Amino acid sequence: MYFYTQKSHKMHFEKIIKTIKERREALQVNQENLAKLSGVGLRTLKQFESGKGNPTLLTVTKLADTLGLELELNVKQLKPDEASEGVL
Repeated sequence: MYFYTQKSHKMHFEKIIKTIKERREALQVNQENLAKLSGVGLRTLKQFESGKGNPTLLTVTKLADTLGLELELNVKQLKPDEASEGVL
């Protein structure tokens, strides 16, 4: 189970986007080719890299796998004050 606040969720998501985009660019793969290789729609990929849209975990995993990256989820220990802020 993974708990997060809205703020930490956005920060993690932005880091994932940045990592995938930087890896794609480092490998000199354009968006069109990554979309074809990963089986993810080009429109979906463009929305993902621009921080728009709401990709599924499967979509993000396909992109990461194609680029030789691995997604990892960690259990975050909440502090008492974080728990009172709202757990999503």
